[in-house]
Amino acid sequence: MKFTKYLADRKFTLLFYALLMLFISLVIFLDGSKKVNIENVLYINLVSLTFFIIYLIAGYLRLRDYYKNLNNIVENNSDEIMDRLMTPITHEQILHHEVLKALFNEQSSKILSLQEHKKDYEEFITSWVHQVKTPISASRLLIENNAKNPSKEILYSLEEELDKIENYIEQALYYSKTDDFSKDYLINELELDRLVKEGVKKQAKTFINKKINIEIDNTELIVTTDKKWLAFIVDQILANSLKYTSIGGKIKVYGVVEEKAQKLVIEDNGIGIKEEDLHRVFDKGFTGYNGRENYKSTGMGLYLSKKLARKLGHDITIESKYGEYTRVTIVFPKLIDYYEISDK
Repeated sequence: MKFTKYLADRKFTLLFYALLMLFISLVIFLDGSKKVNIENVLYINLVSLTFFIIYLIAGYLRLRDYYKNLNNIVENNSDEIMDRLMTPITHEQILHHEVLKALFNEQSSKILSLQEHKKDYEEFITSWVHQVKTPISASRLLIENNAKNPSKEILYSLEEELDKIENYIEQALYYSKTDDFSKDYLINELELDRLVKEGVKKQAKTFINKKINIEIDNTELIVTTDKKWLAFIVDQILANSLKYTSIGGKIKVYGVVEEKAQKLVIEDNGIGIKEEDLHRVFDKGFTGYNGRENYKSTGMGLYLSKKLARKLGHDITIESKYGEYTRVTIVFPKLIDYYEISDK
């Protein structure tokens, strides 16, 4: 910082000094004493001005290196700014440093969060691309091997592979929207029975091909939710049940009414989940033993379902015994508890 700019920052100090010396000079000169004359007043002003200039120069020299350090950081676009700052001298500088540190930490936290989000998104897209290639390859093989003599079973299989592709695309779409959820939802009262049956109908071909029985009971429940997002959640849970239920198995969908909540339960008698995996099934990208051993899985279905359910003010729990059953429960709190869950 130049000395002229240093003085410009202290213009009110200079003005105060000028007014103060004018006042003192007038008091002395108008005192009426014969011993006081104009030369004495000028002498007092000259000595005072000299000391004042020395004070200003000393203050500038004391702060010059600090300002020079700041100027170099700004002009050179230096990295690691906080590490290059000099030790503050004045209380004002200490306060400025504290503000800079707070801003630095805040921005670092935001950047770290963005980097983690970017990394998660890249990992998801990479996994998603590999996942979606499987049904595409299977579809091509079906077409190539049966182009001359297509049967109804082949067409069903081809349609099932296309449904898988559609489900993966839907997962990617909803994953991209989770951060902007507040801009794209509409809360209304909804009857679960119709939504459940639409979800089952959507998966009908898989039910038929795997000869899986479906039992729907007591789903005539009215809940407050967003239809589109809840439909996606139910679809993901049903798809998971179908994936891990063997041919000839059974899936039950039923409602439960309790004092503080209503529940929608989707239960299957499939391969179940190992106990050590149970507490991690809602983690992003977690596929567990079943996903590693039997299927190529993105591990995103239950993660997205849980995240969206919490945003809607609902909750999802899961119970399972390996080799016997898996029971996924969507919890719809009564209105008195709804806001408690949505704020978490």
